[in-house]
Amino acid sequence: MYKSLLVATDGSKLSEKALAHAIALAQAVGATLTAFYAAPDYPMPAYADGVVYEPVSRKEYAKLAADDAQKILDAASAKAATAGVDCKTAYAIAAAPWEAILAAAKKHKCDAIVMASHGRRGISAVLLGSETQKVLTHSKLPVIVVR
Repeated sequence: MYKSLLVATDGSKLSEKALAHAIALAQAVGATLTAFYAAPDYPMPAYADGVVYEPVSRKEYAKLAADDAQKILDAASAKAATAGVDCKTAYAIAAAPWEAILAAAKKHKCDAIVMASHGRRGISAVLLGSETQKVLTHSKLPVIVVR
């Protein structure tokens, strides 16, 4: 069935549910797992009274994002290892997380994506958008959505 699954995680409670589902599925079908974290893009500098304010440099931001990713992905990898599932990790800093998720799935030769959905509906879904919805719309791979 599946040989390699990509699970998108951000460390939230909901993505932990998706991780648990991905681990159980990988265990059941003998698949490997790639845990992936898409860090938010570098924040745009603020402009006030003709002065540019950057809270941290791009280099500092990349280091902070890598540290956050490492914490989240180490926890995911440890859970997979406890379940006896082979797990690789990867992360990217991305303006569009859904694009990074699809690129990671392709790069790691995954044959399915597991991710959580916050289940927003109505106007909040329209205004906030949904990375899960974008992955569903653009993916050529099966996408398993966990709520």
